[in-house]
Amino acid sequence: MREHRRIIFIAAFRAGFPVLLGYVTIGLAYGLVLVGAGLPWWLSPISALFVYAGAAQFMGVGLIVSGTGLIEIAVLTLLMNARHMVYGLSMLKRFSGAGLVKGYLVFGLTDETYGLLTTVNPPDGIPPVSFYAAVTVLNQSYWVFGCTLGALLGAALPFDTAGLDFALTSLFVVLLVEQMKSVKRIEPYLAAVAGASAAYFLAAPRDFLLVALLVAVSILALTRRRLESSGDTAGKDTR
Repeated sequence: MREHRRIIFIAAFRAGFPVLLGYVTIGLAYGLVLVGAGLPWWLSPISALFVYAGAAQFMGVGLIVSGTGLIEIAVLTLLMNARHMVYGLSMLKRFSGAGLVKGYLVFGLTDETYGLLTTVNPPDGIPPVSFYAAVTVLNQSYWVFGCTLGALLGAALPFDTAGLDFALTSLFVVLLVEQMKSVKRIEPYLAAVAGASAAYFLAAPRDFLLVALLVAVSILALTRRRLESSGDTAGKDTR
């Protein structure tokens, strides 16, 4: 049994090693930014455990400091992480035999974890659910470690955190590049530009992101049928 667990751990660690490097680095920056904003250090590991969403956590620091209401924070977080609902639904068949672990597996589907679980096959002889669980737990442990280390360093040593919050912008740029590789259509990006433009002229700075997301999502919802039909036509033309 112990040898079996060791094999699972090694396989999961090897698969997620790139995530280790990224999560510890960005988590470190998050912890420093959180403490630099005047928030208590222990909020960093708690948010890493129960929120576990890099972009939303960075955003949350700014929203809390600016005095944004709880409902606004909840709506913004929901819209920002709406894609994770799709992740969970697409993995339900793979997680069908996970039992009580299924809830955590769905909770732990970050962009990087989802990418690993959909591209890396479990080693021969290892139950897929055990491999999925090991990858998910290890990935979150990297994030918790990075966030905690950054917060402790920020609380113990004088750090100039100016510019570290750019890690959030960098994270969004990476996500955008990856999204452009997989979604090679211009309409979603035009909707995003339209939403940002509308928010720039109509919304206060504290409401910019909420208004931009609502406008962009509304445009995509209204044009969904046309986008789907044009996508089907394009697919037929390429065959």
